[in-house]
Amino acid sequence: MSDGVFAVAITLLILDVRPPAVSAIRTEQDLWRALVSLAPRLVVFLMSFVTLDIFWVGQQTQLNHVAESNRHLTWIHLAFLFAVSLMPFSTSFLAEFIGYRIAVVEYWANILLLGVVLYGSWGYAVRARLVEEAVPPEVPAAICRRIVIAQSLYAVGVLLCLVSTYWSIGFIVLLQLYYAVAPRFRHRA
Repeated sequence: MSDGVFAVAITLLILDVRPPAVSAIRTEQDLWRALVSLAPRLVVFLMSFVTLDIFWVGQQTQLNHVAESNRHLTWIHLAFLFAVSLMPFSTSFLAEFIGYRIAVVEYWANILLLGVVLYGSWGYAVRARLVEEAVPPEVPAAICRRIVIAQSLYAVGVLLCLVSTYWSIGFIVLLQLYYAVAPRFRHRA
């Protein structure tokens, strides 16, 4: 179910990026201007695509270390999928109102909800002893630390909207690119 929710959410992201109306295009220059005007929407789409990718990888990392599940952990992951399903709306809202701080804050609130629930699911799995016994003791702490640091940096990113929403979005994009390519902790399992 998790992969399906992520796949649908990612697919819905692009549906809000529409080509320009044919009736508005009369010349190559008109088409070029229309394409350039789509750039903010494309940046927000890319940002959300990477956001969902990062959280999918985070959830998969956690699930790869879970030996068994129970009803509580399942409901926590369903809450996480709820937050995932909100991302297309948050993306559309930000793309439509990209110059407004409230739109950036709403987008960040969606990222915060994803991070809090992902952190909570891991914390619960560890406390309920649902994590594989072979997982080295440094892995649970590393997973928690990674989530807390990322969420703290996202908070810095949203604070940048006090200067400019574009600075805020640029910072978040750079942060996501870092998390997409940053080295991961390694262990022998």
